[in-house]
Amino acid sequence: MFQVTREIDFCYGHRLLEYQGKCCHLHGHNGRVLITIEAPSLDKQGMVLDFNEIKQVVAGWIDENLDHRMVLRRDDPAVPVLEKLGEPLYLMDANPTAENLARLIFDQATAHGFPVTEVRLWETPRCYAVYCP
Repeated sequence: MFQVTREIDFCYGHRLLEYQGKCCHLHGHNGRVLITIEAPSLDKQGMVLDFNEIKQVVAGWIDENLDHRMVLRRDDPAVPVLEKLGEPLYLMDANPTAENLARLIFDQATAHGFPVTEVRLWETPRCYAVYCP
């Protein structure tokens, strides 16, 4: 089995509803994603998948949807206020935890046909979540 991994950095803000701790307040992170793709054989170019294609599709989606946005649960009371101010938002049905964001990125990459085996999302330099099916 062959694997390739692409690292993608982005900045985002969020908060967790129904959480007892600092993360119940609006705050930001410098996120880092590692997306791993695997295949049993290589293509004609000798690749699992071109790193540039991963960048264009996955990093492009992250840049358009998550980078420099507040990522909030859809029913967060801050949503109407931030929308009225014209702030860029990405709304989720679940709390925007590192675990849920890792799964979101996994789902977006697999929707584009990439054979993803794992998404690892660092929320801080010392804390990360992993999603793999």
